[in-house]
Amino acid sequence: MVAHTTLFLSIALLSISSAVTEPDLTTELVSLRSSAESGVIRLNNDAVSRFITSVATPRPYSLIIFFHSADLNSKLLHEFRREFGSVSASFIANNNNRSDVNKLFFCEIDSADSEAFRRFGTQSLPQICLVDPLMENLEDERGKMEEEDVDGTAESVVEFVESRTKLTVGPIHRPPLLTKTQISVIAALIVISTPFLIKKVLKGETILHNSSVWLYGAVFVYFFSVSGTMHNIINSVPMFLRDHEDSNKLVFFYEGSDFQLGAEGYSVGFLYNVVGLLLAYVTNALVRVRNVNEQRVVMMLVMVVSLLAVKKVVYLDNWKTGYAIHTYWPSSWH
Repeated sequence: MVAHTTLFLSIALLSISSAVTEPDLTTELVSLRSSAESGVIRLNNDAVSRFITSVATPRPYSLIIFFHSADLNSKLLHEFRREFGSVSASFIANNNNRSDVNKLFFCEIDSADSEAFRRFGTQSLPQICLVDPLMENLEDERGKMEEEDVDGTAESVVEFVESRTKLTVGPIHRPPLLTKTQISVIAALIVISTPFLIKKVLKGETILHNSSVWLYGAVFVYFFSVSGTMHNIINSVPMFLRDHEDSNKLVFFYEGSDFQLGAEGYSVGFLYNVVGLLLAYVTNALVRVRNVNEQRVVMMLVMVVSLLAVKKVVYLDNWKTGYAIHTYWPSSWH
């Protein structure tokens, strides 16, 4: 009889303990969320154990985890992280007065915590994983966002969350580009400076009346064009990469035509700029020099420097693509 009573009390105590622990964990997650930027909770290996693996299924909450690397020089990854934060803040704001707000928590794990990364079997970034109430195997591919769906937008995260959790995120609330204070300050500066600007325009003393500005602007546009800057901006091309064999080394030139770094375009653009500026100098300034010998010396220097610059461009093209440029002479010259 005593044994049965003891067993009954133990089961009761375990039930009470379980009933108390899970709400306590939810309360703890709510507290962590309230103190985190955009409501995204930073998880480490201990937190993964505390809120996921040590909690009996079904858990009273789901966790959607963004795998991040703050040290990785990837504009696309960091922008996707900001979009993820916008979804988190929007979910909290849109569901603040509903019980659903405590059924889903947005989290992130940084690559600095390698143990947590390994537990989820994360091999590439960006990656998002949903840990639902019944999930036990953290490496289960079914909880991860499909690679083709990871397009770096908040809308893709919303679609993933709503399709997997049946919860509603609601409209995305992105932070405005300018705060009300900044807009007020800018408006005041415009009102104050308008009379002075009008006076400058009428007198022809603005920066647009300065020929040097147009000269430097033309050089900048030329460099912008030949260096592939627009391509780098549109495709978020990194300036450099870290060497896979030695993390302390930086790679500025990538061998192979399938990928190009920003530093490559700027280097070739600089060489093009050198040749273009020398040509402009010869056709606009050197022709006005009266001393013929001086003209000849400068012309020889210009030709040598231009030849070296073009030769370097041809060498880099051959090294990167494998294509060689051959010189073909007229048959009559042989």
